[in-house]
Amino acid sequence: MQRYFLGCPIWGRKDWIGVLFPRGTPADELLARYAELFNAVEGNTTFYGIPGDRTVARWREQTPPSFRFCFKFPRAITHERRLRDAGGETRAFLDALAPLGPRLGPSFVQLPPTFGPADLPVLGAYLDALPPGAYAVEVRHAAFFEDTDARARLDDLLRSRDVDRVVLDTRGLHSAEGTDPDLVETQRQKPAVPLYAEATGPRPLVRLVGHPVISANEHILAEQAARVAGWIAAGKTPHVFLHMPNDFHAPALARRFHELVATHVDAGTLPSWPLPPPAPAAQLDLF
Repeated sequence: MQRYFLGCPIWGRKDWIGVLFPRGTPADELLARYAELFNAVEGNTTFYGIPGDRTVARWREQTPPSFRFCFKFPRAITHERRLRDAGGETRAFLDALAPLGPRLGPSFVQLPPTFGPADLPVLGAYLDALPPGAYAVEVRHAAFFEDTDARARLDDLLRSRDVDRVVLDTRGLHSAEGTDPDLVETQRQKPAVPLYAEATGPRPLVRLVGHPVISANEHILAEQAARVAGWIAAGKTPHVFLHMPNDFHAPALARRFHELVATHVDAGTLPSWPLPPPAPAAQLDLF
């Protein structure tokens, strides 16, 4: 793959063994095998806590420099402190991830639904205090989607700082009906906000949460693939993550997305799966 980054919101599902990964893949090798298929992953675990040094070192060892992690800022910063007086927590978060070096894609600030237009000065001050790097912001307050003035003010704030506005597309998810627990829970967690797809920075970040039936997402995938291809042609570097209820079929949704992008621009190829088992280590000749 080339020219953009594509992945899922998780890399370590054990039920992908035998489907996505070779049978018998040890749990501690799942990230390494995932990185042979996709070139990025959305890191949601950091929303709940900052990883330790050994964990970050293991992530670095198991991925090539061309791989990208897109981590979510901890909720202690975004939801509990609401970006206020969070300098210590922010430094701890960024310092913990620093050893990943070039593997760091845009880290994103996911704001709660109550963080609205009146809070924009706080967001601006917080972004201004961040060290140089790649960042994106996801908003969920209705005004940033429905109010023209609030939307423009947010976009101007982000654009002036080369920060991307996360494109959250939950249309497929919320078009689904049923009582499946995974579907119901995912619909509860992911807001039914209108689609707004403005690239305010150089690295557009798309989070697309699909309908549980892959074919039911075709028109949404086609629309987003054309948009991503346009960004690529304009010299931007999109980062795209495909979600589904429980995410078991997220890799298949990502594959279909890449196929559609490839109809517009040359973006390389996605390896087939399941991957072949790793080659056995060469044995030394006894004589």
